[in-house]
Amino acid sequence: MLIQLTALHALGILSLASNALGAEAGVRVLVNCTTRGADLVQRTATVLCPDSCVPWQLSVFGTAVYASLSSVCGAAVHRGVIDVSGGPVRFQKRPGRENYLSSDAHGVRSQSLSRWSASFSVSKAVGQTMEVSGQLGATALPEAAKKPSKKNSKKVSPNGNKDCQVDIAFVLDGSYNIGQRRFILQKNFIGKLALMLRIGPEGPLFGIVQASENPKTEFHLNSFTQPKDVIFAIKEMGFRGGNTNTGKALRHTVETFFSSENGMRKGLPRVIMVFVDGWPSDDIEEAATLARESGINVFFVSVARPTPEELGVVQDQAFVQKAVCRDNGFFSYSMPSWFSTTKYVKPLAQKLCSVDQLLCSKTCYNSVNIGFLLDGSSSVGDNNFRLVLEFIASIASAFEVSDTGARIGVIQFTYDQKMEFGFSDHSNKDDVLAAIRAVRYMSGGTATGDAITFSVSSLYNPHKSGASKNFLVVITDGQSYDDVAGPALAAQKEGITVYSVGIAWAPMDDLKAMASEPKDSHTFFTREFTGLQQFEQPIIKGICRDFMESN
Repeated sequence: MLIQLTALHALGILSLASNALGAEAGVRVLVNCTTRGADLVQRTATVLCPDSCVPWQLSVFGTAVYASLSSVCGAAVHRGVIDVSGGPVRFQKRPGRENYLSSDAHGVRSQSLSRWSASFSVSKAVGQTMEVSGQLGATALPEAAKKPSKKNSKKVSPNGNKDCQVDIAFVLDGSYNIGQRRFILQKNFIGKLALMLRIGPEGPLFGIVQASENPKTEFHLNSFTQPKDVIFAIKEMGFRGGNTNTGKALRHTVETFFSSENGMRKGLPRVIMVFVDGWPSDDIEEAATLARESGINVFFVSVARPTPEELGVVQDQAFVQKAVCRDNGFFSYSMPSWFSTTKYVKPLAQKLCSVDQLLCSKTCYNSVNIGFLLDGSSSVGDNNFRLVLEFIASIASAFEVSDTGARIGVIQFTYDQKMEFGFSDHSNKDDVLAAIRAVRYMSGGTATGDAITFSVSSLYNPHKSGASKNFLVVITDGQSYDDVAGPALAAQKEGITVYSVGIAWAPMDDLKAMASEPKDSHTFFTREFTGLQQFEQPIIKGICRDFMESN
């Protein structure tokens, strides 16, 4: 694929044709919309931009002076040198800057950039006549690359791999331990991984933090959303040196990298993949614990792991096991060296895209407290009460119950209330399901309002300081003898989302009075207890929808 070959050329992965653009000052070259300042090798040239550039697709960084990874034609349109109909542009290279400002001009939105190693400016090509016999591509690719065979002509969506929606931070080893030569090999490897992941706005996105004496965020999730942009950014990264302070870099990444301002997307798994050549110089356990508590999946890729003779100088020999999200083999990986690493690209990409196995992600399945409030009144009957228990067991089984994950509690009510079990009583799913099926039918009257109030004070308030979102599923088959609207509103003000499920004689007015907004998506009703099964998936999906919206 052309975009992949272009990106690989930029990183030095492919050896492409040597006929570079802009051989000398005054050379006039026909370019395309994506040609960047970095693609032009000489300091000055006159380029002819085509008339097919779409403004919103042009990648531009800066104002007046542009970072070298910017589209030359995009910068020219932004500067007002040409319009979208194309034309000749005078190009001049300039030194890098510490800051590039964003702005809107002439239909092009340029982006800001904190630092870049090279820049360029554009101006009108006064008095130039263009006589170009053939078009040169942005990287002067050989004919085989320009005309992909049918075997390689499958199109890749510019929006990314939608089956791999993950936000990733790569923590690269930039210490003296890895050295400059292996650091370049590490960058090449990450470039290949970016192409394999097929990053894009609707697929995986990633940024990079370099670990050394002091960590440095090289770029964020929202800095670049296309493979070609990421490849150029990786190429421009400089080697920092210093100690391998991996723990310090991991903490920096956990505390500063994942935010909406930096491009983190709501409801998607967050991943940190740490690369270490050798072993860390500092303690990693505290930072790794913070990552897990923050719902971040930490992968650890060790390259050239310490030999038995070297283990004596390693601060903590179990550093890999302490760093990862879960010590189950899935989150750790080992490569013998940075040479011949191509075979490791696909396995790592598959791990990053295995969303169902990212167990540390804070999702609706592992970050909720769900309380079930069961009507045990005389009108229910023991057989129907068993159907209710199977209904709530089916809902509970969808969630990842653990000490740090989802928690389930059950209260049965008549005129009185009985705490069958609370959120802290069972720390795994099997115990929760067994406890649900062991609940014994009480029989009595119906005081739903009092039961809701009891739930707030006895089930939720002891866990009010937790980060998990609270849900209450009220199941009743008749009219309450007391007010339900007031207690339900009070529960919602405490941050509890209420679902109401009515059977048989339960009045719709009561059900809607208890349910959270929007009422229609939080209220369910069936004439028969056997009809409860149809509500299992809608309630599970509703809890996940509410969880994502709240985050």
